Amino acid sequence: MHIRRILAAVIATAALAGLGLTGAATATAATATGAPSVVSPSECRQGGGVPRIDLPGNPCKGGKYDGQEVD
Repeated sequence: MHIRRILAAVIATAALAGLGLTGAATATAATATGAPSVVSPSECRQGGGVPRIDLPGNPCKGGKYDGQEVD
């Protein structure tokens, strides 16, 4: 019975570690696309987002430039 618990813990740890690595690879791929750090309001809209200049940091919400600063 004790071996089953250890085996289950090892499998769960490996699964969670795999998810963490997948998330890191996805984040790296997203930043490697070369998205500009500042976009114009029209670029934000063309990318499918909405410029939210009323929020702190003036972010583009949604679309290709989600989270990028709108200038």
